[in-house]
Amino acid sequence: MSSARSLTSAPELAEELRERFVAIVGARHAITTPEDMAPYLEEPRGLFHGATPLVLMPASTDEVAAILALAHAESIAVVPQGGNTGLVGGQVPGLGGAQGRRPEVLVSLKRMRAVRSIDTDGNTMTVEAGLTLAEAQAAAETVERLFPLSLASEGSCTIGGNLATNAGGVAVLAYGAMRALTLGLEVVLADGRIWDGLRALPKDNTGLDLRDLFIGSEGTLGIITAAVLKLFPRPVEQATAIVGVRDLDCMARLFARARRVGGPMLTAFEIMPRFGLALVLRHAKGARDPLQAPAPWYALIELSSPLADEGMGEKLERLLGEALDEDEIADAAIARSLTARAAFWALRERLSEVQKREGASIKNDVSVPIAHIPEFIARADARMAELVPGCRPLPFGHFGDGNIHYNISQPPDMEPAAFLAKWDRLTGAVNEIVLSLGGSVSAEHGIGRLKRDLLARVKSEVEIDLMRQIKRTLDPKNILNPGKMLDV
Repeated sequence: MSSARSLTSAPELAEELRERFVAIVGARHAITTPEDMAPYLEEPRGLFHGATPLVLMPASTDEVAAILALAHAESIAVVPQGGNTGLVGGQVPGLGGAQGRRPEVLVSLKRMRAVRSIDTDGNTMTVEAGLTLAEAQAAAETVERLFPLSLASEGSCTIGGNLATNAGGVAVLAYGAMRALTLGLEVVLADGRIWDGLRALPKDNTGLDLRDLFIGSEGTLGIITAAVLKLFPRPVEQATAIVGVRDLDCMARLFARARRVGGPMLTAFEIMPRFGLALVLRHAKGARDPLQAPAPWYALIELSSPLADEGMGEKLERLLGEALDEDEIADAAIARSLTARAAFWALRERLSEVQKREGASIKNDVSVPIAHIPEFIARADARMAELVPGCRPLPFGHFGDGNIHYNISQPPDMEPAAFLAKWDRLTGAVNEIVLSLGGSVSAEHGIGRLKRDLLARVKSEVEIDLMRQIKRTLDPKNILNPGKMLDV
């Protein structure tokens, strides 16, 4: 895979400079030994193996500012890291610092996990970047509110990482991605200055919106240390079903029907093929087939309301009854308890986990216009069969916002290394189809190092030039996560 990179050693820091960095956070919160640094230097899929001379774990915004002020003065690169759950190498140090000729200090924000405040009148909470997504959800729950962002990695991914990549997940259909869920930010700039933009105002038209500039910038423009997040009324009624669907054209009609029947109460519409469900049933302990007979495709549909007695169950039954009458679906099962709902969601959330049990897999995080999802998957499946006979596509994800995780499992009789050697060819073919349909080669995982070379193909010269000008203005020494997203 030409876009991956591994380093076994990092350029060293001068001892005097190392001591100055360590003094900012204290010796207990600086990691220097290879064995202790190892968990920070490899991303979850093992595609990127980095190197750093030093891991720093600041406890406050002021400590982050002191680290960046020193790094800026000494032209030392800094790579911010949250929960290290990213899949494009954006959080791995040692992959871009002047082609590895200067050290890249890793700054882990895991100690910065405070919930600074919750405003139930304004429906906001201000949290620090190291708070995990699950902890943010739990904090909202304590005041009977909902923070709706939901990802499979929510137990370990952090708010800072979610912001840096503009994370999406399963609730984008109803609530939007991270950018839509954020009102204000606190950011440390490359030179150590602190921008306090923690404003909890739905309306604030005082100049350029700097908030949206930093969200999705993957730590290349500044380090996000805190955010004001939007809260929502907690759902009181939820109705959830798994539906067996005959084909993707029927799936498209089912989704259109769900939007008509559910309106704003349609909060999730996830899809997966039979192959994906079969892997979960094969490898996930306790998983059960939700329907009596297999179906080619499955939809996980959820309707939610913050009001009682809104008839979510009746709406869902009406939706499924109409779809059965129109021969759009083969069968359906409605969750009759919280336990059943959790079991349905577990089938969807375990897809990535169980795919690892089937050998090597090549993953694509793409999006296309909703109307083109059936065409995209059909064309991609056919092309994959041409390129690697016997490979097993596993397209799944967020039908309601066009985001499909188009994963491909190796043929059972192929060596993993031989399959992974075809990474560029297979992802290139998928991307060609995506772009021909007006889609995006990165829907929610970001660009990082993995997709950096694609950016020039999908952005115009004007866009690339503007991005580079912004980067050079905010980070003139290119110390912030160098080599990621954009080659400057």
